Amino acid sequence: MSSASGSLPRYILVRLALVLPMMWVLLTVVFILLRVAPGDPVSAAVGGKLNQEALDARRATLGLDRPLITQYLDYLGNVAHLDFGKTISDNRPVLDIIKDQGGATLTLTLGAFLVAMVIGLPLGRLAGRYRDTSADAAIRVFGVVTYAAPIFWTGIMFVLLVVKLFPGWPTNDIASVVTKFEVTPKSHILLFDAALEGNGSAVSDILKHHVLPCLTLGLLLSGVIIRLVRINVIQAMKGDYVEAARARGISERRVVRYHAFRNALVPVITVIGLQVAITLSGALVTERTFNWPGLGTELIQYVTARDYIAVQGLVTFFALIVVVVSVFVDILTALVDPRVRY
Repeated sequence: MSSASGSLPRYILVRLALVLPMMWVLLTVVFILLRVAPGDPVSAAVGGKLNQEALDARRATLGLDRPLITQYLDYLGNVAHLDFGKTISDNRPVLDIIKDQGGATLTLTLGAFLVAMVIGLPLGRLAGRYRDTSADAAIRVFGVVTYAAPIFWTGIMFVLLVVKLFPGWPTNDIASVVTKFEVTPKSHILLFDAALEGNGSAVSDILKHHVLPCLTLGLLLSGVIIRLVRINVIQAMKGDYVEAARARGISERRVVRYHAFRNALVPVITVIGLQVAITLSGALVTERTFNWPGLGTELIQYVTARDYIAVQGLVTFFALIVVVVSVFVDILTALVDPRVRY
């Protein structure tokens, strides 16, 4: 086996070997940050509802009366078994919350990425091809505004605009009450369940509810993609292979589409992976703005209730998702661009 062909498996093995240290650092940071918060988590969450004896019993049940190092080791062991603990305020397993509400956050995130790609890729390519023109300037301003605009403000503006122009269009929740009763939950992904049942009216209703939240979050991501695609298209247009294509008489449109643009997409893959963390943080605000029944809404409610165990479990889950996606994107980038392997 040549060194070129053997470099990819070696790169994948090295990248996978780094997963455990990355996860250990993230889990440790989450554990420490929540432990240095002032006050007792049990008293903060249910202090006004239980007497002192009941509070002590709840601390013992949660293991909060044990030494800190014991709590830390138990925490790492539980996460290794995908046990994110039980909430203090309602004694609910965090894993059940993830199963029940994770589907809503997943569809919102995927929908936002789709919107970002549909808007960001063609506009970035257009701006790169017509560099320093009025079209380029307008697209760059659009990218900066969409990235800088607060998500909650953008969401509210969309709601006001839609209420005025399309009075019957849904502006909150993941689906209407009728649709929720019609669809039998199987996978905890409402859109998928409705499609499996062949319920066209339910699918239509759910998609309508997805439009505003996905558009709001997708616009935030599109600003980053526009800027990145533009820069890389400009760089690719200076390449020797582009000049060679022009010398062969290939039209400028085909040169941009099949030569410059394709090569410009390689760095975009990496940045998309890095945007997962931003997308998840943006989903928290988006879900709150549109009363979306996802993990972001649950996290904000438990933060408000000062339920540190629930917050710790959900934040840990988000951290693990970011690590997994980061590794996947790195491997995908190595497959697309052989230079990354060395």
